[in-house]
Order: sequence, then structure tokens, then C-alpha cells
Amino acid sequence: MNNQLYDLFGLTEEATDEELKERYSELKKKYNEDRWLDGEAGNEAAKMLGKLDVAYAEIMSERRERSKNTEGKSAYQEITELLKAEKLSEAQAALDAFNERGAEWHYLQAVVFYKKNWSNESKKQLEIAMQMDPGNRKYQEAYGKLNAKNDYQRQSAQAQDPYAPGNGAPVHDGDQMGGNACTECISCCYTYLCVNCLFNLCCGCR
Repeated sequence: MNNQLYDLFGLTEEATDEELKERYSELKKKYNEDRWLDGEAGNEAAKMLGKLDVAYAEIMSERRERSKNTEGKSAYQEITELLKAEKLSEAQAALDAFNERGAEWHYLQAVVFYKKNWSNESKKQLEIAMQMDPGNRKYQEAYGKLNAKNDYQRQSAQAQDPYAPGNGAPVHDGDQMGGNACTECISCCYTYLCVNCLFNLCCGCR
């Protein structure tokens, strides 16, 4: 915020909204009276009235925006805690209550979908988040891990299914008797790892 805007009121950024409003009213009254003075004094008072209106509007707009951002961050943190506690219904309800849905909203929605095992929906939400905030590494890393997990699961399923596209080998006795148990173990461990690290322990929001 430009300190010159506050200088017009003889205040600093630390002034409360009430103090600013009171000072604005005082100066408006003063310059409204002075603008009827003859000569340059009247012209100067009229100019000051315009400057006061612009400065007051800009300051209050900036303060509202700052307050909105702070509230939004707090709300996102609350949703993060709900997700860490596995309270998916409450987290979804909190997300649904948002009127403005930015990149972080779509990222958190992706986490909810992922925890519900809705990989495709999670991927779509991550893609929206990356479009809205292309430089965010957190979104990019989560998207890359999700794609890697999906690719691995497809390859694992294909390897375990002898009749899957691209597999021409017959079923071996060893496979029928559990000879692919190692593959299943690896797949299980991989899935557990993804659950814990895909979204930085499920939304380590920064």
C-alpha cells in the first residue's frame, strides 16, 4: 500500500478502519466548506476532495482484499486438518461452501477425490489447479506422482493378466499356485507408499 494515501489523512497503515473513516469524514467536511472560498484556495479544496475520495476507496478496497485472502488461507488450513483426520465428508462440505474457487481449492478437491479412490476425478482437479497456477511445484509434483501411480497399476494389472492386450503367454502353473505373490507384494507396498506421499502426506499445504 502506498503510504502517500495514508499521508492525506495524517494516518499510518496501523490505523483502524474506524479511525480512517472518522478522519475521512472530518476532512470531507472541512474541504466541502473550503471549496467555496475565492481563488486558488477554493480550487485546491475541490482537488483535495477528489483525492480524498480516491485514496479512501483504494485503502478500503485493499483492506477488504487482504482480509478476504487471510480468511481464505485460514479456511484452507481447516480443510487440510480435516483431510489429515480423514474427515472427508466435512472437508467436502467446507469446500462446497466456497464461492470463489482458486487453484488451491481445486488442489484440495483433488486430495478428497484421491482419498475416495477416484483417480480420474482427482487428476482432472489437479489439471485445473495447474492451469490456474502453472508455476506451483506442489501441484506439478502431485500430478506427476498420480500419473506414475496410475501407469504402474496398469502395468502391474497387465503383467498379472495373461490375456491382457499385449500378453500372449499362457498361464503357468507357478502363477496359478501363487507364483506371482512377489508382484502382488510390490504392488501393495507401492500403493501404500503413494497414499502417504502423493499429496505430501495428504495435503501439506503451503
